[in-house]
Amino acid sequence: MDNAATNNNNNGFTRTLSLNVEAASNRKSTPLRKMAAVASIAAGIQFGWALQLSLLTPYVQLLGVPHQWAANIWLCGPISGMIIQPLVGYYSDRSHSRFGRRRPFIFFGAIAVAIAVFLIGYAADLGHSMGDDLTKKTRPRAVVIFVFGFWILDVANNMLQGPCRAFIGDLAAGDHRRMRIGNGLFSFFMAVGNVLGYAAGSYDKLYTKFPFTKTLACNEFCANLKTCFFFSIFLLALVSTCALLYVEDIPITSESQSESEPQVFNFI
Repeated sequence: MDNAATNNNNNGFTRTLSLNVEAASNRKSTPLRKMAAVASIAAGIQFGWALQLSLLTPYVQLLGVPHQWAANIWLCGPISGMIIQPLVGYYSDRSHSRFGRRRPFIFFGAIAVAIAVFLIGYAADLGHSMGDDLTKKTRPRAVVIFVFGFWILDVANNMLQGPCRAFIGDLAAGDHRRMRIGNGLFSFFMAVGNVLGYAAGSYDKLYTKFPFTKTLACNEFCANLKTCFFFSIFLLALVSTCALLYVEDIPITSESQSESEPQVFNFI
């Protein structure tokens, strides 16, 4: 092996090690309150999941969705989780947005949740305005709107959950103790969201707070579902806004990404 090539390889290896050491030393300890702010988004996500499980099956029956369709609708959760989360994770890791790697996905995921919840809650009203006959068992237009909104909701929830977990990992900065604490906070807020979601779904007079939700096409149960989803949107918007404004998501540049990639040395 040529001595010049050997020296170049050694210098390159030393430079890579020094870059890694320098990057590790430049990592700042993230306060736990910021990790908690990001983890709190899990409460908004899980609030929506709990409402889905507790309220949407009776709502499906109200719209007259055929039984064979109802089972296929619930396939959206596992399918979107299997496809969307890995894709979002892959592209968020490589995002060069000036707003950061995780925040754009969280922002647009929250907006998609709001749109989906509106479509689901107002499916009966929208279907009726498009010509659904309320005297018939099945309201086909309302069913199409509901299914479309339901799939958007599951996709958006998975679009939110992946970047939130990755964001916590970014804030942990390689500290295994902080990573465990961050995961614990995420699980805690998931439990909080579950409790709030099931509690809201069990209160059948909640719609009285917003009387306008009850319409000709939407009975008391349907109006209660609308009201619960309003609270879901409010909670998710609150925790997402706080996290996105309070926690810094440092964008990556092409130079920093190329420096972090392993270098291949020619030993021949």
